[in-house]
Amino acid sequence: MQVRKAVITAAAPNQNRLPLQQLVDAHGTDKTALQLVVEETVAAGVEEICVVIRPGDQKAYESAAGSRLGSLCFVEQPEPLGYADALIRTRSFVGNDPFLHLVGDHLYVSSTDVPCAKQLVDVAERFECSVSAVQATRESNLPYFGVVSGPHLPREDRLYEIERVIEKPTPTLAEQELVTPGLRAGHYLGFFGMHVFMPEVMNLLCDLVEESDGDKPTLADAVAMLPSRGRYLASQLSGTRYNLGIKYGLLKAQLAIGLSGRDRDLILTEMVDVLSHRVEGQLAR
Repeated sequence: MQVRKAVITAAAPNQNRLPLQQLVDAHGTDKTALQLVVEETVAAGVEEICVVIRPGDQKAYESAAGSRLGSLCFVEQPEPLGYADALIRTRSFVGNDPFLHLVGDHLYVSSTDVPCAKQLVDVAERFECSVSAVQATRESNLPYFGVVSGPHLPREDRLYEIERVIEKPTPTLAEQELVTPGLRAGHYLGFFGMHVFMPEVMNLLCDLVEESDGDKPTLADAVAMLPSRGRYLASQLSGTRYNLGIKYGLLKAQLAIGLSGRDRDLILTEMVDVLSHRVEGQLAR
């Protein structure tokens, strides 16, 4: 099995402008968040990328893609009908192939020389099944993520056999039903914003949309059914995801990227300078 296609969703009303934001990459080059996500995808061996966007956004996305524009095609989601509907829009693009899926408002910083998406694709190709990337997530951040639980896969490092999936659980529900042995208290396996799916997930999404009574099905609703259809794994990657859509999310992502690159010492010096001026100002009062 080879993963050569990817889908990036960026059509949510509160998400669609985030991939257009400007940052500086680890090499000190100005790039948009979209460029960084696409580079992450291409580094995993992906050759074709479909981006789901809102109507009227294509020109802005084409401009934001820069030199990566040739790798992309665009599909519009005419109305904000939810995550499931957005992915279904790419069904003809996906066809009968496995695909990497990323969200446009997350950036990823690997703690190794292997990009996060490449780590995930390697696991999926090895086990030939759907795999979701996860990260140990504090209970205070549960309102932003789907959460999974399941036993550790024997003789495998940071791989789990998924048994349960719940979208944005409350801390109480997570404590009752989603505890994963080995994680610190108050931490759960939250989605990383990155998955490799077998094409069957499209059938599950379509079924959910047809059966819904006005509610907007989520991706978590579909993947919650995957364990009953076959193997579905969670991989705790060596890296960190940064949600641009939360408070100070863009700032945290930029700091993490900068501190992982060539300008690390400069950034640390500037941070110390800012903090020292802050302390001096407080002492002078």
